[in-house]
Amino acid sequence: MAKLAGHSIHPMLIVFPLGLFVTALVFDIIHFITGSRALSEAAFWMIAAGVIGGLLAAVFGLADWLSVGRGTRARRVGMWHGLGNVVVVTLFAVSWFLRRGDPGSPSVAAFVLVLIGGALGLVTGWLGGELVERLGVGIDAGANPNAPSSLGTKHVDRA
Repeated sequence: MAKLAGHSIHPMLIVFPLGLFVTALVFDIIHFITGSRALSEAAFWMIAAGVIGGLLAAVFGLADWLSVGRGTRARRVGMWHGLGNVVVVTLFAVSWFLRRGDPGSPSVAAFVLVLIGGALGLVTGWLGGELVERLGVGIDAGANPNAPSSLGTKHVDRA
């Protein structure tokens, strides 16, 4: 597991594309209700930033996945989580590409790709939660309510 100051890097990074993609979806919905070009233009740039952030998170996610034991349920769940997120980032990237001519007025196809990407993101996010919450991937073996600070202590992952 790739770590920074005792914490896995991948979960630190995923909040950015996740938040950017969800905000882009919300802004697109508001755009289609109100006709606001400004919100759609903001969604265009949020998607661009989300794609970049998603690709960066994927690098650390792949490194983490490679450290999970072969033949385990965690390895299979992690594979579907990772592949699904590649599809999510691709859907948003294609939507961004379709918008580039007029970011203030996305096509229905560009919006539908964001909707599908957002729905799939819910599934892949749940799979990520399953990896951590249920399967304990990336959780320090010494984790407990009274564990010492992650700064200055040795860490041993459970997976």
